[in-house]
Amino acid sequence: MVAIRVIREDGADPSVPLPSYETTGAAGADVRANLPDKTPITLLPGQRALVPTGLRIEIPKGYEVQVRPRSGLALKYGITLPNTPGTIDSDYRGPLGVILLNAGQESFEITHGERIAQLVVAPVVQASFEATDTLSDTDRGAGGFGSTGRG
Repeated sequence: MVAIRVIREDGADPSVPLPSYETTGAAGADVRANLPDKTPITLLPGQRALVPTGLRIEIPKGYEVQVRPRSGLALKYGITLPNTPGTIDSDYRGPLGVILLNAGQESFEITHGERIAQLVVAPVVQASFEATDTLSDTDRGAGGFGSTGRG
């Protein structure tokens, strides 16, 4: 198990739980909104906002944390992350905020302590990028988006 060290921001509500796995087989740990003065944020359709979690985290070298939408919020309300998955690098120590987007048809209120996203810890492999004059051939070749068809 990988240990992610967590501290709370100054002024964050300590009663808001730390990220946690809701089931034994969960890949993502739910993270919650930690709103200043516990004031809800209303997202109008098409609007996005950076929602604070009140946390800073320390990710071990060789890992990243991916920030992903919660499927229930996406299906029921159209609440998603515009940069999914978002990546938190192991050398970042700033505040953990989640960019939420209302892709739904109605306004959505984000409340203090609400589960807003999930965090997935993943190993990172860094590559070297080398300039070359040729690339190897494949069956697909240079076929772009949709080149493999539909169905």
